[in-house]
Amino acid sequence: MVKRCAWAQTAKGVAYHDNEWGRPVHDDRTLFEFLVLEGAQAGLSWETILNKREAYRKAFAEFDPARVARFTPARVQRLLADPGIVRNRLKIGSAVGNAKAFLAVQQEIGSFDQYVWRFVGGTPRINRWRTPNEVPAHTAESDALSRDLQQRGFKFVGSTICYAFMQAVGLVNDHTRDCFLYKVPR
Repeated sequence: MVKRCAWAQTAKGVAYHDNEWGRPVHDDRTLFEFLVLEGAQAGLSWETILNKREAYRKAFAEFDPARVARFTPARVQRLLADPGIVRNRLKIGSAVGNAKAFLAVQQEIGSFDQYVWRFVGGTPRINRWRTPNEVPAHTAESDALSRDLQQRGFKFVGSTICYAFMQAVGLVNDHTRDCFLYKVPR
């Protein structure tokens, strides 16, 4: 029997864990996707967001930040009526505002990838957790990322959300040591 991180319990959770979570991402559109999804997840379960992920892709223009940045108030109003996504005005508005801030980071630094990976020195931080209880909700790195994103105008990017983002896109490897993916080359 394959041993996984304890949180991967459902079919979608297992597929996400096995194929995406913790694998280093260097594609700006995928980084934007996870930034939006992690912000949407605040206060909800990740399973809820996984179940709504395809609807999010459709609603948010396949996570093209240039297109999302141009969403009008009328488009935001239509999103508030979309049952496929989390219909929270602040979360939807933050996705649009974050798209604008995301584009500004790309303009300033060259890519969001270059920007975000410098918070871990350019390589994934490999942790050595034995149990899920050891995994922190935030770290000094996620605190720094959160502060910097907020100074750049991003919303829904508190340190806990940033740490979940860092886990998702492989900035940190938080697979527990008994997980079959812990030692997979990244």
